[in-house]
Amino acid sequence: MKDAKNTKPRPQELTRAELEIMQLFWVKGPSVVNDLLEAMPDPKPAYNTVSTVVRILEKKGFVGHKAYGKTYEYYPLVSKETYASRYMDAVLDNFFGGSLSRLVSFFSEHKSITVEETDEILQMLRERR
Repeated sequence: MKDAKNTKPRPQELTRAELEIMQLFWVKGPSVVNDLLEAMPDPKPAYNTVSTVVRILEKKGFVGHKAYGKTYEYYPLVSKETYASRYMDAVLDNFFGGSLSRLVSFFSEHKSITVEETDEILQMLRERR
C-alpha cells in the first residue's frame, strides 16, 4: 500500500516498447512508421505493432502527427531531456525522499561506481547550486 504523504504523482511512464520507439524519434526526428521499422534491429516487429505503439504514444501526448493524404508523419512532442528530467525527479522523490546524497549513496553501493566518479557527481551538483 502506498503512503500518499511520501509519494508524488508520477509522470506518465513509458513501457519498454514505447521507450524504444521514442528513442528512435529522439534520434531521427519526424518519421513515418516504415522509417521507424527500418531503424529497428532484427528481428523486427510487425508493421502493425509499431503503428499501434506510435498511436499509443500519440494518445499519451508524447508524439504528434502531420497527415499527407493517407500517410502520417509522426514527430516527438516531448524531448528526451524533458522525459528524463520528469522521470528522474519522480525516482528521486519516490525512492530517495528528494535527497541527492541518498541517490548517490545508492549508486555507490549498488552499481560499483568509483570514488572518482562519486567526487565528479558531487562536484557537478555543487556547481549547479
